[in-house]
Amino acid sequence: MLVRGKSSLVGWQGTPFAAHYAATKAYVQSLAEAMHAELKGRGVDVLASAPGPVNSGFAARANMRMGAAATPADIAKASLAALGRSRTVVPGLLSKVLTYSLVLLPRAARTQVMGQIMRSMTKHQTHSAPAPLAKQAPIREDQP
Repeated sequence: MLVRGKSSLVGWQGTPFAAHYAATKAYVQSLAEAMHAELKGRGVDVLASAPGPVNSGFAARANMRMGAAATPADIAKASLAALGRSRTVVPGLLSKVLTYSLVLLPRAARTQVMGQIMRSMTKHQTHSAPAPLAKQAPIREDQP
């Protein structure tokens, strides 16, 4: 049996301009690593696939502009090759370059670098401050 989680290299540190997305990928990565350990020896292979940019249609839906990106076929091929050998695979040359060049940096520096990369992919978007919360009338203690 196989359990495959689609992680991402953005999940290995805070990633400004993609904070929520990066947080979900960090969750997937942590879950896959834990499940890999828990299910080891039970005939279940758990693999986290942590690519960088992929030409999957996501960038268009997220209004992002990516330069170099791997193909879904490249990701699938690397993931299949890693089954039974690893708990995490980093498919694609760009993903490997980003991952292994960032790993030596302190976490704050990795966050800054990934923020610059994400900002470059979203700089054409309008980034405005969120609207202020509407004021609500105070709740009286005699109200139900």
